[in-house]
Amino acid sequence: MIRLDNISKQNGQRLLFIEASAALQKGEKIGLVGPNGAGKTTLFRMITGEEPPDEGLVFADRGISIGFFSQDVGEMDGRSAVAEVMNGAGDVSTVAAELAELEAALADPDRADEMDQLIERFGEVQARFEELGGYALEGKAREVLDGLSFSQEMMEGDVGALSGGWKMRVALARILLMRPDVMLLDEPSNHLDLESLIWLEHFLAGYDGALLMTSHDRAFMNRIVNKIIEIDGGTLTSYSGDYEFYENQRAQNEKQQQAQFERQQAMLAKEIKFIERFKARASHAAQVQSRVKKLDKIERVEPPKRRQAVSFEFAPAPRSGDDVVNLKGVHKSYGKRVIYQGLDLLVRRRERCCILGVNGAGKSTLLKLVTGSTEPDAGTVALGGSVKLGYFAQHAMELLDGERTVFESLEDSFPQASQGSLRSLAGCFGFSGDEVEKPCRVLSGGEKARLVMAQMLYDPPNFIVLDEPTNHLDIATKEMLIEALRSYEGTMLFVSHDRHFLAALSNRVLELTPEGIHQYDGGYTEYVARTGQEAPGLRS
Repeated sequence: MIRLDNISKQNGQRLLFIEASAALQKGEKIGLVGPNGAGKTTLFRMITGEEPPDEGLVFADRGISIGFFSQDVGEMDGRSAVAEVMNGAGDVSTVAAELAELEAALADPDRADEMDQLIERFGEVQARFEELGGYALEGKAREVLDGLSFSQEMMEGDVGALSGGWKMRVALARILLMRPDVMLLDEPSNHLDLESLIWLEHFLAGYDGALLMTSHDRAFMNRIVNKIIEIDGGTLTSYSGDYEFYENQRAQNEKQQQAQFERQQAMLAKEIKFIERFKARASHAAQVQSRVKKLDKIERVEPPKRRQAVSFEFAPAPRSGDDVVNLKGVHKSYGKRVIYQGLDLLVRRRERCCILGVNGAGKSTLLKLVTGSTEPDAGTVALGGSVKLGYFAQHAMELLDGERTVFESLEDSFPQASQGSLRSLAGCFGFSGDEVEKPCRVLSGGEKARLVMAQMLYDPPNFIVLDEPTNHLDIATKEMLIEALRSYEGTMLFVSHDRHFLAALSNRVLELTPEGIHQYDGGYTEYVARTGQEAPGLRS
């Protein structure tokens, strides 16, 4: 359906693609992967025609519809969420707009002399609207918004009043309702809660068009894609299978290429040694000349391109008391909305508690109560003896001083630390070379999250509270964070919608329900096995 033929593209001084080729066929669900800045979003823009390639061609089958969801959702206001979603539903929304205009014209006494033509056109447009399923459109729009966790009130309200994350869900719903022949989704899993994420998985599994998507959620990718296209060093390489297969295959290919490279290097060394040894002897001149010619003709095996693997090791955290935080008889309300009534909870040393619950269940509120960011209306919240608390919250990224650079921000946090150790810390969290000189105001969401995480983990607390720590983080940084936290000796309390992160790190589950907290010993994997559901909101 779409073909990229020998495309080359340069962005400033950076070569993104060099004579790269790939194809997207009907029914294929492809995950697009590659390091940050490799050109994933540029590739989407070339397919949609927003940006031409410098060289090569992008072919799309005639007449196909393409829907593109990106993180840049544009302006939205003045309409309800339902109307905004319906407005982007392709041909049917155009027909609906004309139908509304004709209805207004038919009711306009000033246009009475056009009545026959208006009635005839109204009949034609109405028939086309019905043929396109227009009368079922609102119901389908509401179904999609419901799947993405919108309440009825939010569906009816002005979309302009929604936060950026909810506007992104509206933009995503617009593409899903459109059901184009080709769907291009750039990070659709960002800003979704666990229930919405799982609903989207089911939706995309039942979608029969072609799909090309990026995602930093490996579990989400594994459930959906049947092929991977990797951007690396300006080339596009295809792998049949899901993300896990791609990772294994890539590692195997690297291993084989390294072995080939080492064998050839050993052979070359042997030949060069012979040439050096006998080049001055007339009796071996013919053999030496023959081997020199042989070396010139050999096609050199390149060593595998190594991805820069980041790793971070915790300094040992001081030991806390056995009782880390104790909540007794806690009440919390916002206006008339009761969040907690008589909540009791004890978190003990070295527990890694993940918090699950539907939207509005009080997950972030619980973290705020524990960290002292909000006070209970009644009851007590007490940290245990020798507890040193570290809190990663979404709003922490907004508190960075925009005029300070990445390195200056780290220096401000750790004035006693050496420059070398701070540069090493920055490198672990993906800031290498000149990137440490970037002012915070120009950092992306992911870069800000990495910087805040670095500030929190350099001098580690013994009790870490994390609110959606993996939002904006790419897969490589998530893996680094998981590996670092696996070896962490302290206590954790966290909220995340990333199932890989939940399964890798939790050893206790706290499920928030209207009846109170249901507690499960064992981590997220055991919770899923015991309840038969991946998220509380999916339970029948």
